[in-house]
Amino acid sequence: MADDKKGFLLRLPPQLFEQLRRWAEQDMRSINGQIEWLLREAIVKHFGSDPTDAKAAKKKRPSDSAAENPAAAASFPRPPRPHR
Repeated sequence: MADDKKGFLLRLPPQLFEQLRRWAEQDMRSINGQIEWLLREAIVKHFGSDPTDAKAAKKKRPSDSAAENPAAAASFPRPPRPHR
């Protein structure tokens, strides 16, 4: 893929997709670009750095990850599982 990006299938409720489509249109982005931007903003807000920023990646060591910081990993709330 271009830019070594990982592709995957994302299933969304139609209402959420439509809201994202309108928002992307207002920001003059593709829906994929809007979702990528939105996820990057959430990562920066949560972790304090952009994972795609090459300068920040060089400064940060792998041992600084959330895997070694249980408090950081625990602070990210998981959505409730749907009942089946």
